[in-house]
Amino acid sequence: MTRRSLIAAPALLAAQPRPPVVNAAEHAWVLHDPRYPVNPDLATCPTNLPKYEYPAEQILADMRTYNVDHTVISHVCYYGRDNRYASYCVKTYPGKFAAIGLLVGHRLHPPADKENAGRLERLVKEDGLIGLRLSPIYDPKVVWLNDPVCDPLWKKAEQLGCTFNIFCAPHQVVQIPRMAERFPGVNIVVDHIAMIDITKPDSEGFGPLLDLAKFPNVFVRTSLHNPSKTRQLPFRDVWPFLRRLYDRYGPRRLVYANFYELLIMKELIPFFTAEDKEWILGRTAYRLYRFGGTARG
Repeated sequence: MTRRSLIAAPALLAAQPRPPVVNAAEHAWVLHDPRYPVNPDLATCPTNLPKYEYPAEQILADMRTYNVDHTVISHVCYYGRDNRYASYCVKTYPGKFAAIGLLVGHRLHPPADKENAGRLERLVKEDGLIGLRLSPIYDPKVVWLNDPVCDPLWKKAEQLGCTFNIFCAPHQVVQIPRMAERFPGVNIVVDHIAMIDITKPDSEGFGPLLDLAKFPNVFVRTSLHNPSKTRQLPFRDVWPFLRRLYDRYGPRRLVYANFYELLIMKELIPFFTAEDKEWILGRTAYRLYRFGGTARG
């Protein structure tokens, strides 16, 4: 290295963009905008409607506070299949937000509805969403996620390069392999570590979740607070399970969500390397949700 190049090195390093930081799931809603009313008749959670709002503008403020570059809007249950506010977030603040919508399942369109594939295409091409959140957890006794009636929806998702977040109960993890294998072009993100019960044996959910790692299109969103039994930050009782996910999936197939969990993942987890954190804190979600214009890579 010459003296001139040595002098120039700090400036070159400073010019290099840092890896993106992506909050992979926040709900967003408003209460005082007549364009986006909360409708109990449409809500998938009609008995749990909000008393305060969390609009896109507040999320942007939180992003500045935590030095987060992008956020994925997971369309909230209060709006049900009315995905207009998620679309508003994406279109009003391009590059800042991506969004996954609600379309099929509990209090939504029936899985067998032949219009679902067309509805998904409109959500993606016209409304700017990147995929859906499918929530079989609300139908604990009904098997529909891997029912062949859903194949046209997944086929369309594969054509569009969508990401599907799956919010399931532990016993429903076994419904995912068929879809992951049949539709490898659909990115699947298992939300909340599949709501595993960390006091139960692996056979009751966590084992099948680990086995899903054989499918390269399956990813896991951490959400440490949900499996925790102590409910005490930083949820150390879940760390051994996070380590097992890390060992099986690797850092490139894990994503975090929520602003408070960013600090845990960034500063406290002892087995993440600096490169691991780049993927878990943003690189993977940046590609999954197409902030960079590509589905994976």
